[in-house]
Amino acid sequence: MNAAGRSYADRSNAGSVLAQPLRPPSAARIAAHLGLFVLGGVVAVTGALVQSGWFPGGLLLALAGAAGLFLGGMRATGGRAGAVVPAAGWMIAVVLLTASRPEGDFLFAAGAGSYLFLLGGMTVAVMCATLGRGRQPDGVAARLGK
Repeated sequence: MNAAGRSYADRSNAGSVLAQPLRPPSAARIAAHLGLFVLGGVVAVTGALVQSGWFPGGLLLALAGAAGLFLGGMRATGGRAGAVVPAAGWMIAVVLLTASRPEGDFLFAAGAGSYLFLLGGMTVAVMCATLGRGRQPDGVAARLGK
């Protein structure tokens, strides 16, 4: 016990985020993540069509759209899960689109643009999911001297 009457274990756990009990996510957070997952699949399908239609510019547009979704999801939800969830939806949609059908139909041709879209999208997803938040505090406490 210290002078304030609290034990050292209580004092050390009070500020630690890892020591807090786990709470289930709210319904709004679950709905936001489900929406981001579906939106990731939509961005993957549209990106697959755009990148092959207008090759040099379409590829950049498709990757910029994916990056915008991943970063926007991270900012909207306030955590890295907001970037990982749409990236997972994007990845699942792309993997399903690369599989050829028994009839011989396919969406991705074996060309440089398709491989750049696949590898570039995965790279953008990893980069966006591992970005840290800025060091500036939000709100009124932006100036710490006040």
